[in-house]
Order: sequence, then C-alpha cells, then structure tokens
Amino acid sequence: MKFRLLAILALAGCGADQTYTLSSPNGEVQLSLQESTNGGVEYSLTHRDNVVLEPSALGLTLSDAEFNTGLSVQSVGNVEYVSEPYTMSHGKQRDITYQANEQVFKVENAQGDVLTLAFRVSDNGLSFQYQIPNAGQNSRHVVEEHTSFDFTPDSKAWLQPVAVAQTGFANTNPSYEEHYQMDIPVGTASPTEAGWVFPSLFYTGHDWVLIGEAGMQGDFHASRLAQNSPEGEYQIGKPMAPEVITGGELMANSDEALTSPWRIIAVGDLATVTESTLGTDLAAPAVGDMPWAKPGLAAWSWALLKDDSVNFDTTMEFIDYAADMGWPYVLIDANWDRNIGWEKLAELVDYAEEKNVGVLVWYNSSGEWNTTEMTPKSQLVDRTKRLEHFARLHEVGVKGVKIDFFPGDGQSVMQYYNDLLSDAADYELLLNYHGSSLPRGLHRTYPNMMTMESVHGFEMITFMQASADKAASHMAMLPFTRNVFDPMDFTPTTFDEIPNIERKTSNGFELALPVLFTSGIQHIAETPAGMAKVPDFVKEYMRDIPTLWDETRLVTGSPGEYAVVARRRGSDWFVAGINGTDAEVTLNMDLTFIASEGQMITDGDDDRSFSRRDVSAAKAFKLTVRPRGGFVINF
Repeated sequence: MKFRLLAILALAGCGADQTYTLSSPNGEVQLSLQESTNGGVEYSLTHRDNVVLEPSALGLTLSDAEFNTGLSVQSVGNVEYVSEPYTMSHGKQRDITYQANEQVFKVENAQGDVLTLAFRVSDNGLSFQYQIPNAGQNSRHVVEEHTSFDFTPDSKAWLQPVAVAQTGFANTNPSYEEHYQMDIPVGTASPTEAGWVFPSLFYTGHDWVLIGEAGMQGDFHASRLAQNSPEGEYQIGKPMAPEVITGGELMANSDEALTSPWRIIAVGDLATVTESTLGTDLAAPAVGDMPWAKPGLAAWSWALLKDDSVNFDTTMEFIDYAADMGWPYVLIDANWDRNIGWEKLAELVDYAEEKNVGVLVWYNSSGEWNTTEMTPKSQLVDRTKRLEHFARLHEVGVKGVKIDFFPGDGQSVMQYYNDLLSDAADYELLLNYHGSSLPRGLHRTYPNMMTMESVHGFEMITFMQASADKAASHMAMLPFTRNVFDPMDFTPTTFDEIPNIERKTSNGFELALPVLFTSGIQHIAETPAGMAKVPDFVKEYMRDIPTLWDETRLVTGSPGEYAVVARRRGSDWFVAGINGTDAEVTLNMDLTFIASEGQMITDGDDDRSFSRRDVSAAKAFKLTVRPRGGFVINF
C-alpha cells in the first residue's frame, strides 16, 4: 500500500492563513485544518480533489472554558499510521482491519486553556474527536458543541427528524422511529425543534457522505444535527432537557479528563459508504471475550399476535416453531411476569432447552420518565434490583433480555446503556434495546449487545396503514442509513396477512429482508401458521440465514428506491434485493465476483406467491422486479 504522509508545516508565524493537511493512506481523502478569520478553528474535507465539506467549525463551550473564539494552534503532532485488526461477533463483516493516518492538534484559547483535537483520515472518510484535559480534577461539563458540516449549496440530503421528547405513546419519544425525508435540498429545516438523527446521508454531486458518531463510553451525551442548517451548514445538536434518567445528567460531564465520541464522516461512492465499517472501527474494543454471546434468528409471537399471545400455551407453540425452523431463540414479550410468571417461565425455559432453543424475555427500562404500564417495570434502574433480576434470570436459564422505553440521548441514558450491558455480561445475558437511541458501535465494545431498535420498524406497520403504505420506500432507505454501521432490530418478514392492515410489499420483498438487514438477533415476525403456508423451499431458505457475515458488498442501489446487497458466509453468497418504488424496475447487476451457480427465489404470479429458478452469476445479470417486490439468490 502506498502511504502519503504529508509534512507538517512549521508553526512559526502561524495564523489565519496557516493550513495543516492530513491525507488518507491512499492519498485520496484530505483534511485541511486552519485558524479561521473569526478567531476559531475550522476544517474542510476533499475527496479526489472534489469538495466534500467547505470550511466547517470546530470547538466546544465548557462550564469553565470557551473554545469557540480566540483560538490558536499551539502544537501539531507527528502523523501516525493506525492499523487495528479486530473481529466482530455479528454484523456485516467478521474480520476487519481499520487503517488510517492520525494527527493530533492542540489548540489554546485566550486564557491559556488547552483543547486537543485528534483526526484520523482513512481511505473511506474522516473521523475526529475532542479530548478535554482536566488537570485540576474539577467537575467539568459540556455546555455546547460548535462542530459543523458545511455542504455546497447544490448538495442533497436524506434525513430522519428527531421526535420531540416526551411526546408520542406514553411519553416515550424520542426513539429514532420517524420516516426519512428524501432527496431534499441541504438547508431544509427539520420539522421538529429536536433536529435530525444520526447517521445522516448527503450527496454532494461527486460523493456520498454519511455522518454519524461512534465510541459511546457513557460519560458523553449522544448528538444529532440541529434543526436549522442555514446555507447547508449543519450544526451538531444536543438532546432536549427531558432526555435523561430521572435525576441524571443531560450533557457530558466528568471529574477527570473527558473524551468525546468520534465524529465519523464516511465518504465515497454509494458502495464505499454503504460497506463502511467506520462505526465499529472507531468504537472501543471489546471489554472481554464472550463466547456465549451467540447471534441467530428468533421466533416472536407479539409481532403479529400482540398482547394476547404472551401466555404459556402460545409460547410453547412458538418454541416448537423455533425448533422446527432451527432458530436458536424465542422471545417472550411484555407482561410475561403477570401472564406467565416466574415459575411457569422456568418450565418454558426447560422445555425450550430440550429443543435447543434459548428463551429471551422483555423488560421495561423505565422508572418515572414515561407513563408506560407494561411490566416488569422499574426493576432495572436501581443497580441492586437490576443485579437481583439478572441473577434470577441466569439461574432460571434465560439467555437474554429485551429492554424497552428509554428516555432519549442524554449522558445519563448513555451511561445506563453501558451499565446494563456490563452487568448483563456478568450473568451471561444478551441484550436488545427497544424504544432506544442508536447503538453507536456498542456491539463491538460489548459483544452481548445483540441489537437495538432505533427505527420505524415492523411493529409500526402493524399499527398504522400509513406506515404500511410507506414501508417499501422506507425499507429501501435503511441499508444506506440506519443499518450501515449498527445492528437494527426491524423485526422483518411476514408472508401472511397483517391483521387490520393492507400489506403493500410482496412475498419476495419480505423474503429479502433478513439478509438485507443486519441484526445480532434477527426476530422474524411470521407466525407458525403463516410459515406453514409457504413452499418448502422458502422454509428451507429461512432455516439457514446467517447473522454474522464474512463480507458484504452493495451490488446496486438508490436510497429510498431500491437496494441489492450481497453477503458472504464462507464460500456461500446470499444476494438480496428489494424494489421500494411503485413502478417496475429493471436491475443490471455485476455478479462476476461470485462466479458460481445459484438458486433464485422471487415473486410468483402475484404478490403473495413465490417462484424459483436456477441462475448463473454474470457481469450483466439483468432482473426485472415488480413494484414493491424483491428476490433472494443463494450461490
């Protein structure tokens, strides 16, 4: 590999006209850093000499120091080459090596306070973080972050609004469950004062850009893009005041040195951005080896059958269903403690164990921050109670816990996520967060973090016809945004009808979703009765869908319109594609990287049937997909 390490410019006489540059290992992505004319520090980004970001602001306001104006570059570190191999326990790529050039800058304000900026430039983007010293060991907290991302005026955006805190069902917002606004001009204001969620997708005319953050250790709040972005300059936004654990802190704070999450900017063509692993590359390494944290598919009664299905007899039926399908898990949802109870839960766990099925159970995360009534509730906030419940679950033999209804993005909530995972690991429990924020790489740090919802998922389709009407286009957005860096518990796939809802997606579309979407535990919405209606070749396909892949490639796609992804397990390739539009689409795909024979399952004569045929990988593999239709190919 050719490394291009640019020389450090001399500090003598530095000023607003002094520019420092750092390039990626292949020399194609370049960061420029300089002091701005208004007394701040700003950065810009190019890719192959095309502008990605125009000069954009950097800086923080702390409780005891201002790093926004009156700044000067105090020192510049040497360029260091970073090469970090690591292995994931689930997701789109098992073995990953992150490579980048890193440089650290120290800036000083007029009072002599110092702030460190660490930059890493990789072949597929830029990452940076703030490192806040605290020599006096005083309590310091972040008041405001001044980071911005300034796009050229003709750029376009694909963004999801943040719901206003304390709105929605039982005051449970925000939970990253809105629809995306697609192909909108940069500068378009969010419809809510809460702003736009990460990750945020843009197109500059030359490059696709995906902005997010990674490396959430619990002492920092989660960020977003602010509501307003005048002339295409997006500011980092902060959580709203109610987004906290009761009595907890909203903003980043510490009595020691404080480090922000990495701000990550993936850059390149659509395939480069979609295949990017920056979200885990910049997350903290695994806290320990957890060989018991095994991913897989799960049966789940509540998806279609709702509250009445949470009972002993239905759960027995779904255990048998999971065993028949070869799926390793079954989930028992809300109110199991009332409807089934601990004694009967133990019977279900014992029965499931005989069938090689692990049992997962639901918990309500909340204390006083929402008005939900589903139980078990208020058992996890206090650590003493939490450890008692985790110990009892472990003793019974439960394999994992789905925890619902978190209050938002405040620092205390981020700490809660980390604390739950740490304590659960001590009892060999897998965790799945619902009604939640974005994972931000937590699944690398804690291998027992299997998935998080953070999406307008399948349950919303079962609640509202409007969501069913938008489902195809919405799901064609997710491989390019929400699901790029982190696992997503969308809970996909139903072939039968949805009670009281007209399903608009075809069976071929639904069949593609468990491969198109990644999740450590992939909860399948279809019931035993619905699965019994499909052909045997569909059931066989559904029996063997991985949740850990060796390689992922975007074959073709357009956000919100269509997506075709190829994923490899060993020597086997799974190709899955969906058409998110209301019109027929003809896809031209280059599959020569596979070079083998395969079998395709797609839609039959109508939306509720299947067809199957043998195919060969080719450079010009052409396929016409019906409106809101889809397909899978197993090579």
